[in-house]
Amino acid sequence: MHEKMLARDICNRIVVVAERGLSLVKAAQLMRKRHVGSLVVVDETGAGPLVVGLLTDRDIVVAVVANELNPAQLTVGDVMGHELISALEDDSIKDLLATMRRKGIRRLPVVKPQGVLVGLVTMDDVLSLMSEQMREMAAVIETESLREQRERT
Repeated sequence: MHEKMLARDICNRIVVVAERGLSLVKAAQLMRKRHVGSLVVVDETGAGPLVVGLLTDRDIVVAVVANELNPAQLTVGDVMGHELISALEDDSIKDLLATMRRKGIRRLPVVKPQGVLVGLVTMDDVLSLMSEQMREMAAVIETESLREQRERT
């Protein structure tokens, strides 16, 4: 692991993906089956899956259900977010958080410089990592207190 924690160190490498042409109903069924709130939209290339967008459960609700559109007539490409927001695998956690805050998102595909998918970082991943670090800090304080009690008794 690197001295500085990078996106590639914390991203989930098991990512549920979909191609743009997948029907929206099939995409929603895939989300349900895999228990995820988003699909990374990719174009398959010889170099690997090239990230082209993200489809979230919120996209489906806001763009389709709220507008009373027929999901059976739509594809992932019709509904996915069209602004590609991703992080490079060498981005720091600070960079990830800055991008998430600036763009107002909680999920961020992690890519190689060519745009090929590496993994997905979610706000839950970052919070989990931070809580683990907080537990380690609390353990340091507890250990210090125990050491002092032993030495002073």
